[in-house]
Amino acid sequence: MKNLKLRLIVMNFLEFAVWGAYLTSMGGYLATHGLADNIGWFYAVQGIVSLFMPALLGIVADRWIPAQKVLSLAHTIAGVFMAAAGYYAMTAGDGVQFAPLFTLYTISVAFFMPTIGLANSVAFNALTKAGMDTVKDFPPIRVFGTIGFICSMLTVDFTGLQHTFGQFFVSGGLSLVLAAYALTLPNCPVSKEQKSQSWIDIFGLRAFTLFKNPRMATFFIFSMLLGVSLQITNGFANPFLTAFGGLEQYADTFAAQHANALISLSQISETLCILLIPFCMKRFGIKNVMLIAMFAWVFRFGFFGMGNPGMPGVILFVLSCIVYGVAFDFFNISGALYVDQQTDESIRSSAQGLFMIMTNGIGATIGTLSAQAVVTHFVNSQTEPAAIIQGWSTSWYIFAAYALVVAVAFMLIFKAPEAQKPIEK
Repeated sequence: MKNLKLRLIVMNFLEFAVWGAYLTSMGGYLATHGLADNIGWFYAVQGIVSLFMPALLGIVADRWIPAQKVLSLAHTIAGVFMAAAGYYAMTAGDGVQFAPLFTLYTISVAFFMPTIGLANSVAFNALTKAGMDTVKDFPPIRVFGTIGFICSMLTVDFTGLQHTFGQFFVSGGLSLVLAAYALTLPNCPVSKEQKSQSWIDIFGLRAFTLFKNPRMATFFIFSMLLGVSLQITNGFANPFLTAFGGLEQYADTFAAQHANALISLSQISETLCILLIPFCMKRFGIKNVMLIAMFAWVFRFGFFGMGNPGMPGVILFVLSCIVYGVAFDFFNISGALYVDQQTDESIRSSAQGLFMIMTNGIGATIGTLSAQAVVTHFVNSQTEPAAIIQGWSTSWYIFAAYALVVAVAFMLIFKAPEAQKPIEK
């Protein structure tokens, strides 16, 4: 049992270390290389590819190739193209162009995004086969994914790669390591049922029929609405904090000089909050846990809008990072567990892919492109440092207002299930 948990811990550590190498720092790199107006597209494309890639690879894992092998293949392709993006950025120097960098990055991300759901499927399958309780045993394993993310982003920061192409090489290398390691993980069964020959069954799209269930349809719709918030701070927190360097009184502050390190407090909070999920799920239920997450997003954005790198303003930044753990984990992890509990084994990987489509797909795409429009209007249109910071504050307040509306609507509309009965295909 301990050996299994250790193997899954290593998988989760590497999975999120791949992401942590660039997710919070790429916005800073783009902003300092003349691509500030394109930040939204680099983060939105994660959502665009999540509209179909997680579901497609989840279908493959459900029906034809074991999930751990699909995980390996996806990371191989993702790693090669992320390294290629780094090589292009290195050779282009200050003359980096949007089209070639975006193309290489997009192909990498297209194969990386499905691996999050695939990694969940591999872990849930292994734990279930070993007779463990996924609600109890998965969160302490998943917490090492956040630790991997933190280690990766701090490495990028303190090695001076935060605003350079080096972050892409780090991510690509880690992805290739995980590609090899995934082949050593426990085997995941594929569904061999061939009873129905409808097009839905032939292409493994049965998970989409979950929308016929009103409760699941409502869950997925709100997953999309909350997904709007997921990538906003990942894309814009780094350039926001770095922008304070333009003001003399904040130029030498830690937050302005080491944005990634400050943002890492968010992932440290994640680490601690993951451990609270088993207790909160059983004590408060799925609806209240998700509701807590939604209100946490309001504070996440609001504190950014009110804070500054000086004292006592930096305390608000720290508080924003603390509540991020609740905002991110309480929805994403509990949501994945909810999907696992509410669906039959034969469509579980596909259902996890569908959850990714709604959150990191449709939701994140809308969110990042909308956020880019807001930032372009209120921030990038300004030239004076003080006006730029004021524009950032206005932007964060707009994001907070949106999160508040979603939270109130969820509180009034979503009905939690009385019993955890899996929905079959």
